[in-house]
Amino acid sequence: MLSLLHIENIAVIERAEISFGRGFHVLTGETGAGKSILIDAISAILGERSYRDMIRTGADKASVRAVFSDVPEYPWFRENGVEYDPEVMIQRDIYLDGRNTCRVNGTPVTVTILRKLGIQLINIHGQHDSASLFDENNHLRYLDDFAENSPLLETYAEKFAAVVALNKEIERFSMDEGEKLRKLEMLKFQIAEIEKAELTAGEDEALEQRRKVLQNAEKLSDGLNSAVESLYGGDDTDGAISLISTAQRDIARLSRYTDSFDALQEKLTDLMYSLQDAADELRAHRDGLSYSGDELEQIETRLDVIHRLRRKYGADCAEILAYLENARRELDEIEFSDDHLEKLKRKLLKAEKEAWDAAYALRDSRIAAAETLSARILDELSQLDMPKVQFSCQFTELELTANGADGVAFYMSANAGEALKPMSKVASGGELARIMLAIKNVLAQQDQVPTLIFDEVDTGVSGRAAVKVAEKLHAIAGTKQVLCVTHLPQIAARGDNHMLISKSERDGRTYTTVTPLDREGRKQELARIIGGAHITETTLKSAEEMLQ
Repeated sequence: MLSLLHIENIAVIERAEISFGRGFHVLTGETGAGKSILIDAISAILGERSYRDMIRTGADKASVRAVFSDVPEYPWFRENGVEYDPEVMIQRDIYLDGRNTCRVNGTPVTVTILRKLGIQLINIHGQHDSASLFDENNHLRYLDDFAENSPLLETYAEKFAAVVALNKEIERFSMDEGEKLRKLEMLKFQIAEIEKAELTAGEDEALEQRRKVLQNAEKLSDGLNSAVESLYGGDDTDGAISLISTAQRDIARLSRYTDSFDALQEKLTDLMYSLQDAADELRAHRDGLSYSGDELEQIETRLDVIHRLRRKYGADCAEILAYLENARRELDEIEFSDDHLEKLKRKLLKAEKEAWDAAYALRDSRIAAAETLSARILDELSQLDMPKVQFSCQFTELELTANGADGVAFYMSANAGEALKPMSKVASGGELARIMLAIKNVLAQQDQVPTLIFDEVDTGVSGRAAVKVAEKLHAIAGTKQVLCVTHLPQIAARGDNHMLISKSERDGRTYTTVTPLDREGRKQELARIIGGAHITETTLKSAEEMLQ
């Protein structure tokens, strides 16, 4: 669970450190005080997208640090080389130049990798989730999450991918006779042109190297002659070998008088032998240097042929030969395309059967899960003072798609006697907030995420419905840590911990502070929520009564 949140220079929050415990935490404050900024800061350490605009004016970076306690040893730690500790510290720094640095237990990680950990630590449910409930494209995903269909979806995805690949292959071979003839003629021409050249892999590189030698043969010959003469000597000069040999003999004579020159004599002897070896190699290169104008002309002609082929078929001889093999294979496939098509179609029939089997297994799981999901959502809605609501998952059978062969839409009736209709057509704002809370609660029971954050999900709720929502949130907090941003006194009164988000002005700058409230502070804040800026004895008594 989240135990500590430290914020620096996020929007109007210059510095704040907030401690959290178990149970139900409520966050209240005037509109614009900075409650959403707090949620943005938490989103940042979960790996969600951040913006330079988040950085407080005048600061060069913003920082968020969070400590989570009692964190299980998720495979994420091992997979990403991060040392595991039940107390996990996440830090994220956001810079004006757009850079982000993220660390988990001191180990640098990317934002993408951080997000994979974040979704295991906290779920944030906001007002925008209501819009996602209206979108029927999301309903199938909700149902699959509830049914824990990941293994079945993986199996189906593999089978469906095979069907797609075979259909593409069949489409590639399905051509009219005119197109087939044009393709055959082109391939035969290309194959004949490359085969006529009789290329070998690496031939172009060898020829270009040999051409370079021939074009510079005179310079090479002069240089080798000069080098050999420097070592062996010429008509009028002694070479290096002769001079070293003389020096070696002189030192050898001195060795008769003292042993101190033995090592030096050995060095000179080794040097003389090394120079003789080098001289022999140079002389062999010089003697092996042969060239003719005819050879250079033949190489130029051959390279012209290769360069023409390179412009058409590849960057070098190896790529041209690879193109030749592909062309031969494609020619063979087209010439025997009818037989190949028949084989592909037989494979496709088998692949489609396997995909449909996987789709039917997925459908069975979804239908069974839909009944359970509907029953549990109806039970949740009954607890949220909506006992007359009807809820159902409506199925539509489709052809094979990337997600199976099912369309799913959530239908409901908010009032007794009304027919079931798509949820977007019948739910009011307050009803939708409770429906969303019911669905989120049911889905949350399926996962192991320890902390849930509800950001103003009570919009449109009031009166007895607000009391029921408050009771439900408090009940969820019995098994998970819950943070809730709210404007409703009914919900704020049920918190185990209450934090006030307030805004003030100093020296022409705006500052937001987060203050944990004691019982008296809670009473004052509840009275403000109930009665607005003008707090009376009556509103204070109402607040005290709500707390009791």
